Amino acid sequence: MLITIDDYFDLDKIIDSGQTFRACKIDDNLYRFISMENVLYISKDSSDKSCYNVSCSSDEWENIWYNYFDLDRNYKSIKPEEEFTKTCYEYSKGIRILKQEPFEMLISFIISQRKSIPAIRTSIEEICKRFGKPYHTSHNEDIYLFPTPKQLAKDNSNELSQCKLGYRLPYILDAVTTISNNPHFLSDGYNMSDEELLEHLMSIKGVGIKVANCIALFAYNRLSLAPIDTWINKIINSKYNGISPFDNYGDNAGIIQQYMFYYAITHKNKI
Repeated sequence: MLITIDDYFDLDKIIDSGQTFRACKIDDNLYRFISMENVLYISKDSSDKSCYNVSCSSDEWENIWYNYFDLDRNYKSIKPEEEFTKTCYEYSKGIRILKQEPFEMLISFIISQRKSIPAIRTSIEEICKRFGKPYHTSHNEDIYLFPTPKQLAKDNSNELSQCKLGYRLPYILDAVTTISNNPHFLSDGYNMSDEELLEHLMSIKGVGIKVANCIALFAYNRLSLAPIDTWINKIINSKYNGISPFDNYGDNAGIIQQYMFYYAITHKNKI
């Protein structure tokens, strides 16, 4: 099916922006995204730079993927103020904040602590292979879906310990136990304020303020929240005299943060 996206949309940047760890580029012009039990293959159409070929039906695109890619939001309307922010914006535009499944984001960002993006991907893929449901895709690939809390709860730490989790293992076990004992724990977050959601998430062992902000941004679409990691902290200190610029951007703060983060990890010598 052919679809049109008129706003900024760059698949390579989205995949490499540090917000998703299972999306991948299959070849020069084919990308795969996974959302729960839905798998999307998407490629650019040669006839028009705003047109894309997608592997799903029109109903699935409208009901799942349109929302997943945050396509009801106009990213072109964002107007950066400071010079460095403008630089990050011009370089990183095309990134969109994906609306991802909360349990996957919870586990993924617990794992992300003090790990490189490739290492995070390796650990997550290992978890999926060991605990996730096998899935044969429309493009004849055999993959594994991200495991549910129930699937992870059935296994012991000896199995999880082979997924290169290190000191994060007890945090993962606590998260699985918490969600298994309270199946509504994550869905309750949709009805909370930003502050309440962050406190709620931080009740899980190993979830600090940065990880909580990441989950809130990438699972709950709380775009006024801007996670502060090592790279963003360096930017604040070197480019903004130690004063966070994100208050200037209101509901776009999380988008600006992603633009800065992507710029930083691709221009490490300039930060």
